[in-house]
Amino acid sequence: MPAALVEYKGWKEGYRCGYCASEHGKVSAGMWAHSMTVQDYQDLIDRGWRRSGKYVYKPIMNQTCCPQYTIRCQALRFQPSKSHKKVLKKMLKFISKGDVSKVVSEEEPMDSHIEDAVACDFAYKSESHVSQSELTLLSVDRTEGVESEDKDAGETREEVNVQKVESCSLQICADKDTPVLGEPSRSAKMVHSPPKPGKGADLSKPPCRKAKDIRKERKLQKLLQNQMCASEGSPLQADQLLLLQNSKSKANQPKTIEDFVFVSLPDDAPHKLEVRVVRSSPPSSQFKATFQESYEVYKRYQMVIHKDPPDKPTINQFTRFLCDSPLEAENAPTGPECGYGSFHQQYWLDGKIIAVGVIDILPYCVSSVYLYYDPDYSFLSLGVYSALREIAFTRQLHEKSPDLCFYYMGFYIHSCPKMRYKSQYRPSDLLCPETYIWTPIEQCLPLLERSKYCRFNQDLEAVDEGRVTELGRVKILHKRTMMSYSVYKKRRKGPSDEASVQQYASLVGQTCSERMLLFRS
Repeated sequence: MPAALVEYKGWKEGYRCGYCASEHGKVSAGMWAHSMTVQDYQDLIDRGWRRSGKYVYKPIMNQTCCPQYTIRCQALRFQPSKSHKKVLKKMLKFISKGDVSKVVSEEEPMDSHIEDAVACDFAYKSESHVSQSELTLLSVDRTEGVESEDKDAGETREEVNVQKVESCSLQICADKDTPVLGEPSRSAKMVHSPPKPGKGADLSKPPCRKAKDIRKERKLQKLLQNQMCASEGSPLQADQLLLLQNSKSKANQPKTIEDFVFVSLPDDAPHKLEVRVVRSSPPSSQFKATFQESYEVYKRYQMVIHKDPPDKPTINQFTRFLCDSPLEAENAPTGPECGYGSFHQQYWLDGKIIAVGVIDILPYCVSSVYLYYDPDYSFLSLGVYSALREIAFTRQLHEKSPDLCFYYMGFYIHSCPKMRYKSQYRPSDLLCPETYIWTPIEQCLPLLERSKYCRFNQDLEAVDEGRVTELGRVKILHKRTMMSYSVYKKRRKGPSDEASVQQYASLVGQTCSERMLLFRS
């Protein structure tokens, strides 16, 4: 039996946009996911979908007021910028010395997709009201040669080892090895073009180097030259030569995130930061034990940062959108030790939670869902810091799971200036809304300057390779029986719903439509 079961809710037009404040400009399609495999969701976000709790939605790009382009960072090739390093150094100084920056950095805005989903209570209205008995599969209809898509339907799922999942923690320590950087699989060929004046660094050229590093290199070269010209009676010792070469190599190598995060701290460090990854769905014992404390941080964040009234950030809202998830927990031999699925990445400072990153760990990526933090620690730029830690986490998971090498940052909204900060995490790609091909962001930005909606794939003959070609093969759950749409169509009584099924299948693609069960009453 397929693990994914969804109810398609259709299009929602003319509701409030959280980015441009248009009261009637938002257009999106949505579905309620009762369950979903991590591979299903990976394939869906690679077609422009995104989730809030169990509600999965996709902006209708050529109609919505603020087109939202899926953005991913190539984590293995990522190098922190100067501003990123400042944030990492600020955290390190605070932990090791207790230094507090006098200048409070402007916090990067967080995604407002939760606000979008809640607008007009659309997500609440879209919640499933179908009884559990109607969703229970009793049989598989194999008439007209319809084959079961899941050959392992009879196998009993192994119980997830919760204890193994709970303690996948990251701590600031000295015994962490820096991941080896390499070319990620499934990445688009990166072609960089020189930027326009004022548009940022030219990524086709080597990164700028500090003057002191250049002076140090020249000094080493001069010393090496002098030693080579010396008499045969006083040659440069092998260990001295090796030391010089290593020093030269180290001086030329740019610092990685890990160089700032996984460092030795003095014994008398005034603060201790620990990052714990706990499974949120199904909730682990650690998640349950810290639920109330985590909720209180979320409530303060919503009230102070997003100006919510005291009665709005309810436990019910918190649970629905940041704790509930349709993703099935999965553990694979070549997967991460903590498994695949939905997690909360908790930032513990001196024994208390100061921030929580909501993430999904999928076959090819770590997908960022949301971040909330204690407003008292805004001076630490936790929005930037958490994103950098999640990139480092992706690189750490890659060591065990080679296919997992991307960091998905949600949506990039070029028409909203405050949401353009995501383009600073490079190299990164945007998803073409018509062909679903990844395109380097450097090629996309000039197009977005001219039009808020763009087809990034410049091959005009290219089409969506995952488009629906056989509607009859769409999987349907009808009257507790799994069948193909071709069989369901003949048995259905009443008005035809082919237009709705066609719309659903065109948005999720042929592969997912044949793998996921679409509930029909």
